[in-house]
Amino acid sequence: MLRRLTGAALTQEKIVLLIAIALFCGFSFFLKGFLRPDNILTLLRSVSTLGILGVGMAVVVIGRGIDLTIVTIYAMSAAWMFHLANGGASIPLALTLGYLFALAVGVTNGVLIAYLEIPALFATLGMAAFAYGFARYALVPLYVVYMPASAASIVWIGGGFVFGVPTSILFFALVAFLGFAFLRFTKQGRFIYAIGDNFAAARISGAPVRPIVVLQYAVSATVAYLAGLITATAVASMNTAVVNSSMIYDIILVVVLGGVGLSGGRGGIRNVIVGTLLIGILLNGMTIMNIQYTLQNVIRGLILLIAIVIDSVVNPRDEQTAQQGDI
Repeated sequence: MLRRLTGAALTQEKIVLLIAIALFCGFSFFLKGFLRPDNILTLLRSVSTLGILGVGMAVVVIGRGIDLTIVTIYAMSAAWMFHLANGGASIPLALTLGYLFALAVGVTNGVLIAYLEIPALFATLGMAAFAYGFARYALVPLYVVYMPASAASIVWIGGGFVFGVPTSILFFALVAFLGFAFLRFTKQGRFIYAIGDNFAAARISGAPVRPIVVLQYAVSATVAYLAGLITATAVASMNTAVVNSSMIYDIILVVVLGGVGLSGGRGGIRNVIVGTLLIGILLNGMTIMNIQYTLQNVIRGLILLIAIVIDSVVNPRDEQTAQQGDI
């Protein structure tokens, strides 16, 4: 019956989309206030940042990697930008230096993984701890950095509207489109799929595998910086404590849940959008139901575990991946 409704064999992406639609309908009927325009707007704005970060993570995961520094870059680059502006730096200079910090972390990730051949999991885990510690010690001595008055010119990034649509939602749409175009229509995007599918074969075929791996993490860092700017300008501050939150699990969750294979070479931006919608609806519904934050973490963790198990069955790790230890 479901196959007749969908017109094709069910995939993980379609199943997740159907669940998201069912959740939306169920919450709309049973949860008072869920369908209020202000709540729907809040839901969309909240998932926009998560979706943008999911696009950056997907580019890395498709290439058979993982980026555990993405939340550190997201928080610390935007926080340092605000801190510089509070110290008297011009907004263009603060924006540039904030991006250079993000890019430095991303490129370092790529170099460690591509040229020193450190497994992505350990390279990015170590870099996340180092980048956060260095930034807190040398760059941003405060846990919460507030937006200065001089940054009023960039408030539109996260707090503006275009024809009534929040700019954060438009940025998510833009990043998703650019990510789709990059992966689908550029030579570098095709190389990322080839590397994720079979690293050795891609190298033998002449693909510049090492520069492409560095490019993946540079793209992820760029996307993380943009997401940080959107959040920081939307709430006029950046709380660096988010680095130690469960946000990284939510990002991985929307990527894996949507159908991007952890074994690499499979999935796309559409999978990220579907996963983001499901998690956004679920989190919004649990918040309205006043479910304890600890229990929400348990539910999200269980969903992530199930998604990883499903992914391991649908997209099994090959022998080469197991030997390399990559994710």
